[in-house]
Amino acid sequence: MTREDFITHVEREQEALRGFLLALCCGNKDDADDLAQDTLVKAYLSSAGYQDKGRFRAWLFTIAHNTFLNHRASCRTMANIEEAQTLASSTSADASFAHQSLYLALRTLPPKERSAITLFYLSGYSIKEIAAITATSEDAIKKQLSRGREKLKKELQIDDHSPSLSQGGGARGTG
Repeated sequence: MTREDFITHVEREQEALRGFLLALCCGNKDDADDLAQDTLVKAYLSSAGYQDKGRFRAWLFTIAHNTFLNHRASCRTMANIEEAQTLASSTSADASFAHQSLYLALRTLPPKERSAITLFYLSGYSIKEIAAITATSEDAIKKQLSRGREKLKKELQIDDHSPSLSQGGGARGTG
């Protein structure tokens, strides 16, 4: 891949990458920006080996996911939403941000469940695609989604009739 091709791909996928990392970092823009920069450097350094034409976003998200897992201490798991709210009020989280409650609830999930939920619901990937991005089995992704949904329902106090976190609520189905 040429430098120009890489730049073209990054320009097209940069917003999606930042949104994905912002969700994984529970709304912490500084952490998400740092991870995005690390991801893009890693992607550029390995771009000569990129072969999967038409799947740049999935390749980039794989690098981003691995970068997130390597830096997950900066977005530690909280015991409950009250603890997350206390931390958010003392950090750079933007209190007026539209998805603040979701980001606070996401902070209570372990990184693997947070990744699965984010990729499925916010980025629209299928279970099969998430398994490829995270190098995990489809069964493991299904379990992570199920556990993550249940925890989010509890934290956000959502009943079982809400369409937003119901089974199969992903943008592209369950794969």
